[in-house]
Amino acid sequence: MTGTLSPDRAADLQFALSLADVADRLSLLHFRASDLVVETKPDLTPVTEADRGVERALREQLAVHRPEDSILGEEYGAQGDARRRWILDPIDGTKNYVRGVPVWACLIALVEDGEITVGVVSAPALSRRWWAAKGGGAFVSDPTSPQPRRIHVSRVAALADASFSYSDDVGWARRGAARALDHLLHRTWRQRAYGDFWSHMMVAEGQVDVAGEPELESYDMAALVPIVEEAGGRMTAFDGRSSLEGGSALSSNGILHDEVLALMESA
Repeated sequence: MTGTLSPDRAADLQFALSLADVADRLSLLHFRASDLVVETKPDLTPVTEADRGVERALREQLAVHRPEDSILGEEYGAQGDARRRWILDPIDGTKNYVRGVPVWACLIALVEDGEITVGVVSAPALSRRWWAAKGGGAFVSDPTSPQPRRIHVSRVAALADASFSYSDDVGWARRGAARALDHLLHRTWRQRAYGDFWSHMMVAEGQVDVAGEPELESYDMAALVPIVEEAGGRMTAFDGRSSLEGGSALSSNGILHDEVLALMESA
C-alpha cells in the first residue's frame, strides 16, 4: 500500500491517514445538516463550524502524537517553528460543502526542511481518498476496488489531445494569466471545471492531463504536490517555481508541463 518507505516516513504517513479518519467523521456529521452555521471571513469566503471543528480536532491529535512539530492551518494559522510542519486545510471546497455539493476534502501534508514528504487528500462524500509519501508511490482508495490501488498520470503527449481542468476564471486575470487560460481552453481536446483538489487528483490518476489554479495558499496545495509527483507528474507554480512559493498551482502528467509553462510565459 505504501511502497518502500523508511520506518519513520511510513509512520508519518499512517498517522496522516489516521488524521484523515478523524476529519472525515467530523465533517460528514455536519454535511447537508440543516443547522450548519456558516460565517463569512474577511476575504468574503465562507467558513463553517465544521471547518473550525475539524482543524481543532486535528491540532489536538498533533499535540498528543507529534508535540514537537509545528502546524499551519487555514483556520487557526501558524503554531511553532519546528523544521517539521503539518499543513492543514480542514475542508477544501467549503463553498461546495455549504451547498451540499460532495466535492470537498480534508488536505493534510507534512513538510520537512522545506520539502513536502507526505500528502493525504480525503473526500468522504465522494468515498475517495488519495495519499502519497515521498519515495513510496501514490495511491487511491474508492468503492471500485476492495484494496487501495497505485495511481499513475497519463501518457498524453500532445496538448491538442489533452483534457484540461480548472475551477473557474476567477483570479486568472489578477495573476496575469487570462490569455493563458483562453489558450488552454481553445487548444486542448477537452475542458472541464472539476475544481479545487479534484482537478489535481484527476491528473494524478491519469483522467486529466493538465490542471491549473491561479490563486492558492499553501494549505490549499501542499497535500496535492506529493500525490501528483509520486504518480509521475509535475506540480509547480505558473512561473515554474515551487507551488508553495509561487501561490498558484499547475499540475500535469509531466510530458506536457514545459509546453504549458511556455504558454503561460508567452501569454
